[in-house]
Amino acid sequence: MDTTPNRADAYASLRFPEFNYYLVIRFAIVFALAMQFAIIEWKVNELARDPFALGLIGLAEVIPAVLLAPFAGHIVDKREKRGLLLKCIIAYLVISTGLFLLTWDKAVQGIPTHRVLMMIYALVFLGGVVRAFTSPSTFTLLSLLVPKQLYANASTWSSSAWQIGGVLGPALGGFLIYLFGVHWSMLLVVFILLAPLYSLLKIQPKPIYYKNQGEGFIEGLTKGMKFVWNTKVVLNAMALDMFAVLFGGAVAMLPVFATDVLHVGSLEYGILRSAPAVGSLITMFILAHKPLNNKPGIKLLAAVFCFGLTIIVFGLSTSFILSLAALLFSGVFDGVSVVIRQTILQLKTPDEMRGRVASVSSMFVGSSNELGAFESGFMARALGLVPSVVFGGCVTLGVVITTYVISPAMRKLDLKA
Repeated sequence: MDTTPNRADAYASLRFPEFNYYLVIRFAIVFALAMQFAIIEWKVNELARDPFALGLIGLAEVIPAVLLAPFAGHIVDKREKRGLLLKCIIAYLVISTGLFLLTWDKAVQGIPTHRVLMMIYALVFLGGVVRAFTSPSTFTLLSLLVPKQLYANASTWSSSAWQIGGVLGPALGGFLIYLFGVHWSMLLVVFILLAPLYSLLKIQPKPIYYKNQGEGFIEGLTKGMKFVWNTKVVLNAMALDMFAVLFGGAVAMLPVFATDVLHVGSLEYGILRSAPAVGSLITMFILAHKPLNNKPGIKLLAAVFCFGLTIIVFGLSTSFILSLAALLFSGVFDGVSVVIRQTILQLKTPDEMRGRVASVSSMFVGSSNELGAFESGFMARALGLVPSVVFGGCVTLGVVITTYVISPAMRKLDLKA
């Protein structure tokens, strides 16, 4: 097999066998966890009937993910990545099995509803702990599977695998709830998590590039934070995406919108839940063949601005079709941000601090979905459901305008360089 890197080949990174196994891992983990999150959202909404309770799901996951991220990044840089990721997948299997039991009526019979909710939140919290290590492990592993010339191409395919999982997970979750109920839908999540476990065993252990194994935790963490702070393009891309997702997180309120605003059932909920990922997936495949080399910073700002507009449209809509279209296009515009941000991180980050930089990224970006879910739940209780979503979309527009004004590095971004 000819594995000579060719950046003009849209499928160049796919010619490396271990990278294909990596894509299976990336897809299967996201697919299973996205399905699980959609199922648990539906279950919590059934139990609590309160938007704030849905927001607490995101808060329960984001707290450990953010607090442990610096520690996790330091550990990932000093350890073998394949072995760490293997432990993370096993931990996810245990957590998903626990959620399967908590959605079984016979298993929770006689237990008060509020205690069942607390146990669900506790397992989601443990999932956040695992996620703190999973994110930097997967980010670092990618760079060890393909040559540096193909990082941009590999990042696009990796993001595509992530988005495919995001498309199918919620959609299948809603469809299975409709057919079999919450409990048996959760059982499938457990079985799906066996796929990345098998694929990871097909990848050989990788070298450790950490230069100073005797370096202290504080010193190592400081280096990672300084790198992000001093590399303005990386910092601005993280901050832009974080605030956009934080205040534009309408997806967290979808169960309430589905039942109370659009008056649809679990099947339509699954379709709505998957719409943003479908839009992102469309973007990913386009960008794999037509990279954003010409003024990508301006295009990134424009895409996030349009993302904010779609969130406003979704918040004001009372039509299922219009809401579906708004969510679909929100994913199209969000996909641009994902590809450009991942490409910047892969190209700009030194090998010996990839774990720490990925952890900082997870603090900025990776946790903004869950923190945005909490913000959405809090604002929905304070302002009302529809005003809270419209407000979030308007804040996103303001963030883009502010970034354009204060960030010349973003306006002049050149991915070719």
